[in-house]
Amino acid sequence: MLSIFATGFATSLGLIVAIGAQNAFLLRQGLRREHVFVLSSICAVSDALLISAGVAGFGAAMQALPWLEPVMRYGGAAFVALYGLKSLWSAFHVAGGLSPADAPAMPLKTAVLTCLAFTWANPHCYLDTVVFVGSISTRFAPNQWIFGAGAATASLVFFFALGYGARLAAPLMARPSAWRVLDAGIGMIMGAIAIRLVTLG
Repeated sequence: MLSIFATGFATSLGLIVAIGAQNAFLLRQGLRREHVFVLSSICAVSDALLISAGVAGFGAAMQALPWLEPVMRYGGAAFVALYGLKSLWSAFHVAGGLSPADAPAMPLKTAVLTCLAFTWANPHCYLDTVVFVGSISTRFAPNQWIFGAGAATASLVFFFALGYGARLAAPLMARPSAWRVLDAGIGMIMGAIAIRLVTLG
C-alpha cells in the first residue's frame, strides 16, 4: 500500500513541478505575500478534485464530449495570453520592487477568480490530472484510490511549499530589476502556453 501511495506521490509531483500558468501565478502571489493560504488551498483542493475525478473514471466521460476540449482549449489560451500580456506590460512599466510603497495588493476576490481560472480553464490541468493520473491509477486496481491519495498529497505539499517558500526570495525581489525579470519571464511562459494550447492537435 505504501509503495502505491509513493508512486502516486512521485507521479503527481513530476507533473506539477514544471512551471506553468497556475504555478507562475501562485509564485508571484507568494512573493508578494498576498492571499497565499487561500490560493495554495484552492490549487491543492482543485487538484484533489480533478485527481479524484480521474481515478473515478471521468476521463472516459470527457472523451464522450468532443465539443468540450476545443472550448476549453481556446478559452484557456485567450485567458493565459491576456495575463501574459499584463505581466509583460508590468515588466516594462512598473518600476517598484517588493516594498511598502509597492502597488496595491490584488483584491482577494480577484485573486481567487484568477486562480480558479488558471486551474479550471486550463486544459493541461485536465490532461495531467483527470486523464494521465486517472489512467495510471487503473494499473493499481482495486487500490487505485491509494494511488490517487498519494497524487493529491503531492499537490498539497507542492502548492503550499511554492506559495510559502516564495517569500524566501523576497529580499532579492525587493530590487526593481529582479521583479521586472520575473514579470517578463512569467509573460513569456504564459505566451508559450497560449501558443501551445492553440496549436494542440
